[in-house]
Amino acid sequence: MSLHLRPIQFVDTPIGLPEGSVARLAGGMCWFAAYEAIEDGVRRTVPVAEVVMLGERAIRLHDAIIRLRPALTLGQRTLRLDQPLVAGILNVTPDSFSDGAKHLGDPAAAAAAGVDMAAAGAALIDVGGESTRPGAALVWEEDEVKRVVPVIERLASAGTLVSVDTRKAVVMEAALAAGAAIVNDVSALLWDDRALAAVARAGCPVVLMHSPDPAKGGHGRVAYRNVLTEVFDWLAARIAAVVAGGVDRARIIVDPGIGFGKSLADNLAVLNGLAMFHGLGCPIMLGVSRKRMIGALSNEAPVGERLGGSVALAIKGIEAGVQLLRVHDVAETVQAVRVWRGLKDAAMMPVR
Repeated sequence: MSLHLRPIQFVDTPIGLPEGSVARLAGGMCWFAAYEAIEDGVRRTVPVAEVVMLGERAIRLHDAIIRLRPALTLGQRTLRLDQPLVAGILNVTPDSFSDGAKHLGDPAAAAAAGVDMAAAGAALIDVGGESTRPGAALVWEEDEVKRVVPVIERLASAGTLVSVDTRKAVVMEAALAAGAAIVNDVSALLWDDRALAAVARAGCPVVLMHSPDPAKGGHGRVAYRNVLTEVFDWLAARIAAVVAGGVDRARIIVDPGIGFGKSLADNLAVLNGLAMFHGLGCPIMLGVSRKRMIGALSNEAPVGERLGGSVALAIKGIEAGVQLLRVHDVAETVQAVRVWRGLKDAAMMPVR
């Protein structure tokens, strides 16, 4: 098994600490003092200042973990990745698990909802025309195009930054032509054989999400020996394949795929180990809003009653340095992020 490093021992501020005793996570707002080093099933704690003693792979991982993620220039818009951002979920589907049918068949109303999310503080609106919940019906690609393109056109014309949530190359191409700037693919460009080439031609950023069986829908279950390191290694291999296919590594975002082919215990382990994924050297998107695990941990709360859990997991994400939070409840999550940022900013000021 290869060495993996998980940043631990987070601190509020580096002020007053010995030089070199803490490191900044992905050039962002979080600082940490040590790593959990995992190798051949053995775990040990290593201070940041001693990571070079673990060898060449550790040095590469450390460099990737602390490196600032460059901003994404998307036409006239810039998406800064040195601070946590919120992406609003906008589904135009009849059957999505949370808000299915809410905006189906009314692109003007859907776009207005997206503009409202942007006004509430969303940096990005993620538009999807096909549900990827377990058991969801496959949507013909032309029907998916008809659902998302009119909405994306309206959002783009209003100056809103848009990503398209799809697995299909035809939909990707139509959405990008309509004004979308980013492709968000739950199959990591593995469901459609044409998808990788479509993204490479477009030169757009792409979100690669982990699931154990992306070509079959993403919800198959496997028995993980160590879910955290296995998801990391899968994403590392997928990044390498996508780069080899012509996509600029600097335009790749990763998503650990909470809820896709993972048990509750698996999901909790991935969330507790999120900071490890900075070792991939890419920005991280986290999608946990209103998901089943929240209900499982809160007396089977239905989808509409999972706001508290969604915000709690969002804060867990940004405490681990996640750059993008994909959420349904934009205003509430943005408020939580702003309060968190206020606390971080205050911690950086010397106490008088």
